[in-house]
Amino acid sequence: MDSLTQIVLGAAVGEAVLGRKIGNKAMLYGAIAGTIPDLDVLASFFTDTVSALEIHRGFTHSIFFSVLFAPIFAFIVTKYETYKNFKNWTLLFFWAFITHPILDAQTTWGTQLFWPLDIRLAFKNIFVVDPLYTIPFLVFLILAMRQKKASEKRRLYNNLGLCISSLYLVVTLILKGVSYQKFTKELAEQNISYKTIKTKPTPLNALLWTANIETKKSYLIGNSSFLDQHPIQFSEYPKAHYLLGDIAKHPKTKRMIAISKGWYTINKKNNNLYFNDLRFGVLSMQANATNFVFKYKIVVDANGTPFFIEEPKEKRDGKKLLLDLWTRIKGN
Repeated sequence: MDSLTQIVLGAAVGEAVLGRKIGNKAMLYGAIAGTIPDLDVLASFFTDTVSALEIHRGFTHSIFFSVLFAPIFAFIVTKYETYKNFKNWTLLFFWAFITHPILDAQTTWGTQLFWPLDIRLAFKNIFVVDPLYTIPFLVFLILAMRQKKASEKRRLYNNLGLCISSLYLVVTLILKGVSYQKFTKELAEQNISYKTIKTKPTPLNALLWTANIETKKSYLIGNSSFLDQHPIQFSEYPKAHYLLGDIAKHPKTKRMIAISKGWYTINKKNNNLYFNDLRFGVLSMQANATNFVFKYKIVVDANGTPFFIEEPKEKRDGKKLLLDLWTRIKGN
């Protein structure tokens, strides 16, 4: 999830653990702890793109990290804070650490909660930024913050924020199931044979869902709103994996394919080869759009080693997408 959401979640968890003892400091430390797992993004400054993608939401988003580092941070804090209960500080850091990847596991990218096992949990029931999750949570957190640390209202507001946000996640899981049924029914009515289908919400909402469908030679992407009145239209993207040629056998390419979970296409433009990660779709509501969210130019050096360089995103595409989303959510 986005940084603000993780800060709010961490602060609420910190309050639940130590709010009665240290007041707003519990929220502060919880907020800090809630952002620490995302420091793995710094890896992009010290390594290549493929390695950075592998590291992201790996070790720092695991149970192992939470168990190992919670007492370390607790030990450090007890050295300078007046409140010295090592056990309670450990619990604060542990729960702030572990709830971060549990929430991230609801998104498309997922997380390696069971690192070092190569298992990435990605339930894909909430977009990485969802105001309906974050804003009510933030409001209750602010209300709690304004109360005295021993106040029952403080507990009530904080617990309401935790409960309502958690309930929203449950609702999105139900909506995901309903959208899955809509897509599979539509595919059957259009006589489209397919191997696999993956569904996820579109940006900033849980009413409009998108599906990635794998067929023998291509991938299909379609959008479905709960307010739709007409059949779903699917855009088709040829796999064209053959364009990789010999570099398909290179370990770095195999790692990139593994990162994408096999949901990728290859295209060639102006003699340049591109790797498109389809899991995150395109920055458009238009049919057959090709401005993929994650697109990598493949550059091969003299030794035959491929390098994957992420293509920059156009700001105008993002702005147009937000406008188109609002229109599309209201139905086709």
